[in-house]
Amino acid sequence: MNEPRMIPPRPRDRLYAVVTLVLAVLLLPAAFVRDPGRARELACRWALRMRFPAEDLTGLTEGALAAFTAARTRALWRHGRLIGLTSGYRDPHVQQRMFDEEVRRAGSPALARMLVLPPAESGHVRGVALDVRPHEGARWLEEHGARYHLYRIYDNEWWHFEHRPDSGGRPPRRLPHPGVGYAGERTDRL
Repeated sequence: MNEPRMIPPRPRDRLYAVVTLVLAVLLLPAAFVRDPGRARELACRWALRMRFPAEDLTGLTEGALAAFTAARTRALWRHGRLIGLTSGYRDPHVQQRMFDEEVRRAGSPALARMLVLPPAESGHVRGVALDVRPHEGARWLEEHGARYHLYRIYDNEWWHFEHRPDSGGRPPRRLPHPGVGYAGERTDRL
């Protein structure tokens, strides 16, 4: 992942992954009874819901939700990696509040855009952006996400992916930060 420093894997993340995978295996018979064609997906969803109980997948577009579900199911079953959602869809008012807070913190809208976009420009408001965790899950998604049209979009945010099915299977050009390309940006300072 093109980032200034690598975040080393934490031993507890590996332990959580193993425990979650064991839980998914134990839930597999019940999932098979419920829906034989989607048993692995269901068992994965149930196990990940226990691992990430505060996760909220509502508001994502149908395509983003299906892509994320398929990717995290494969990550768990094939590679033993967990992918949790820290933030997905955001209400425009929440996004505006986040942007306003960042403007106050950073001192200007241009600097705030380096981390948070206003609602009209945010993939979170459109329901296509996913902030994922842990770092190992994001690393897996960066390596395998193109299969699901999930791409890391910004160099400065290892956690931020977007569902981009219109990219033709090719990753969109990664930007240094969210505010690149918007009016008023001073690229000579970046």
